[in-house]
Amino acid sequence: MEKPGRFVERARDLEVYKRAYSASLEVHQATLGFPKIEQYALADQLRRSSKAICANLAEGFAKQSHSKAEFARFVSMAIGSCSEVETWISYAFDLQYITPSQLDAWRQSYAQIHGMLVSLRERLT
Repeated sequence: MEKPGRFVERARDLEVYKRAYSASLEVHQATLGFPKIEQYALADQLRRSSKAICANLAEGFAKQSHSKAEFARFVSMAIGSCSEVETWISYAFDLQYITPSQLDAWRQSYAQIHGMLVSLRERLT
């Protein structure tokens, strides 16, 4: 949660952006070890959806000077990407590409990011 009165100049200054960015780097690194057959399928989908959270926050944040509703729309897309990540994580676990501890850590991380995104969207509407 952002500190009251703290000026946020860019999307990357948002705590949710920082957490999503860090999580996406971890996901990216881990998926590089997935089987070759998955590099253009599951691994790619997982990388894209995890990075889309930050991309949507950045694009929406840049447009908020014109419309808070537009920023809220992009936050909603980030929420969708977060849900997509959670789905791909389940596939990765069920296919035995990640460990139970990795599954738990990622689920916890993305659940927290999801909650932060929902809270941000509520503040915008």
